[in-house]
Amino acid sequence: MTKRTAHNLDWVPPGRVVSMRPAGEWWDAVRVPRAIGLSVLGRLGDDTGAVIEDPGGRLFYWLVPTGHAVAWEFHPAAQVQVLRETAHVAVPGPQRTAGPQWRVPPTRGRCLTDASQLRAALEAAVSAALGPREIAGERAS
Repeated sequence: MTKRTAHNLDWVPPGRVVSMRPAGEWWDAVRVPRAIGLSVLGRLGDDTGAVIEDPGGRLFYWLVPTGHAVAWEFHPAAQVQVLRETAHVAVPGPQRTAGPQWRVPPTRGRCLTDASQLRAALEAAVSAALGPREIAGERAS
């Protein structure tokens, strides 16, 4: 499959429409529970890229460059999940204000979040929310 460039924003549907978009084509998505996501937003500040908020599911979705979050592991209690080629994400149009909507809207200059910065913010937020945890026999913060 040929990867597309996320920054041209051709994957964003028009108006108030919500369209299912395949992860792994323009970006991979990192799904985060809202409680941890709010902390991550605060930690990233202006360094965050676009973020989709699903208020019904109490979830945030960060978009990262494809393949940059492949080996990420968090304690299962954190409920952080990387969505790749086999997943689809509900992507809202720019005017959407109910259901899935943009918490941080994409622009050509602010689209994908740097994966290493997101991971650091996630690790800190998960540790603050859950405390240190063990993953596969190794200490995780």
